[in-house]
Amino acid sequence: MDLRSHIRTIPDFPKPGILFYDISTLLAHPAAWRRAMEDLAERVVPYRPDALAGIESRGFLTAAPLALMLGCGFIMVRKKGKLPGRTVPLTYDLEYGTDTVEVQADAVEPGQRIVLLDDLLATGGTAAAAARLLRQVGATVPALAVIIELGFLAGRDRLDIPAEALIRYDS
Repeated sequence: MDLRSHIRTIPDFPKPGILFYDISTLLAHPAAWRRAMEDLAERVVPYRPDALAGIESRGFLTAAPLALMLGCGFIMVRKKGKLPGRTVPLTYDLEYGTDTVEVQADAVEPGQRIVLLDDLLATGGTAAAAARLLRQVGATVPALAVIIELGFLAGRDRLDIPAEALIRYDS
């Protein structure tokens, strides 16, 4: 099955000049969504995860069902102020400013192997920050897995872990 045919592109979203790669059409097609989860599982299993961490918010859509399939835990990496209880933050640089991601302080056991998931790898800044944050709270982060990689933005160059992608756009 060609998963690429289930990805819709939306020009000028969220601002002029940006081409948005929308997975809503993939999610709406049960056979394609199942195939995407099966293909991600094949990519993730060799990293022997104890848990999967989804990066807010579309990363939740990949990590949660995949964690269920693999019989492992699911952890949320969210924007500042979105998680209840005590959290551990990490602030990182953006092209123009900073952003902060958080994880619940008790979400990770020391030494747990946690594979990061998101829908898309673009510039790699948020994924790199999420990996640093998970390590800060004691995890081992062996890899990132995504549905889509925008290769022309060279996001994997900002990562110090392997990146697995089901679909890659190079232009």
